[in-house]
Formats: sequence, structure tokens, C-alpha cells
Amino acid sequence: MNLLFCLENIVRLVVFFMKIAIIDGQGGGIGKRLIEKIRKATPDSLEIIALGTNSIATFGMMKAGASKGATGENSIVVQANKVDVIMGPIAILIANSIMGEITPQIAYAIGNSEALKILIPVNKCRTKIPGIQNKTMNQLLDDAIEELLIYYNTNNPEKN
Repeated sequence: MNLLFCLENIVRLVVFFMKIAIIDGQGGGIGKRLIEKIRKATPDSLEIIALGTNSIATFGMMKAGASKGATGENSIVVQANKVDVIMGPIAILIANSIMGEITPQIAYAIGNSEALKILIPVNKCRTKIPGIQNKTMNQLLDDAIEELLIYYNTNNPEKN
């Protein structure tokens, strides 16, 4: 059998796999909605890791279809460097936001992660983001999913 033929078949068997961390706090509402939309829009080759600042947020995201989940500062800090994409409200980059649930260590770890960050621009936590006032939360989440799909399709060797 031709070695090149064997190698081509092995390469076809390798499945492109992307890890996405969804980070949220409080009740996990934004994270839950993101996961539901991701599951509808993307293939099974995405591993979604729900990272909640508290157990209620993690539980809500797990119910929405996350592959696995973890709770707390250390889990978020450790996982920030083990994923390809981080998604969540923009507040995850702001220390002491989400009523104090985002610690300086969490904000630092996310900000310094090599992962692509796709953040939902929410005008809360005394942070204003010009240009989003006319968009609904659903539209903002759809925009985030569109960015994820562009990144996925650009980095998927099966599509290039």
C-alpha cells in the first residue's frame, strides 16, 4: 500500500476540535443563551466549557448544553489558557465587576490569555460601550455567534 495514501487517510480521520470557554456570573443568563445559540449553529466538534463564578451560573450553563463545567476563580484562571476561544459579557475583563464576582485574578487571566475573546458588550457595571444602544441582547448574541463561526471556519483545516 502506498505510504502517501495511508497518510492521507489518517489525516482525514483527524477531526478538527475547538475548545470554547463560556464565562459568566450571577445566574449565568448570558452564558446560557450563548451556549444554546452555539449548539444550534455549530457542529459537534466544539467542546463548550461552562465556567461560572458561582455554582448557579455553572449549573444554568450546563443545563443549556455545555460539554463540562467548573466553578470559581481557580477554575477560570486555569482554563483561560487551555481554550481556543473565551466568550462572555465584557465585564469578565473588568476586575470587581458583576457585583464583585470577577476578581482581579480572573480579569488578568482572561485578558492575558492567548485565546480569542468574543465579548458581549453589555452596558452594566458602570461601563458604557458606545454604538450598541440600538441592539437587543439577542442581536448582540447573534453577532457573537457570527464571529465564532467566522473564526471556526477560518481555522478549520477541513474547510481550507
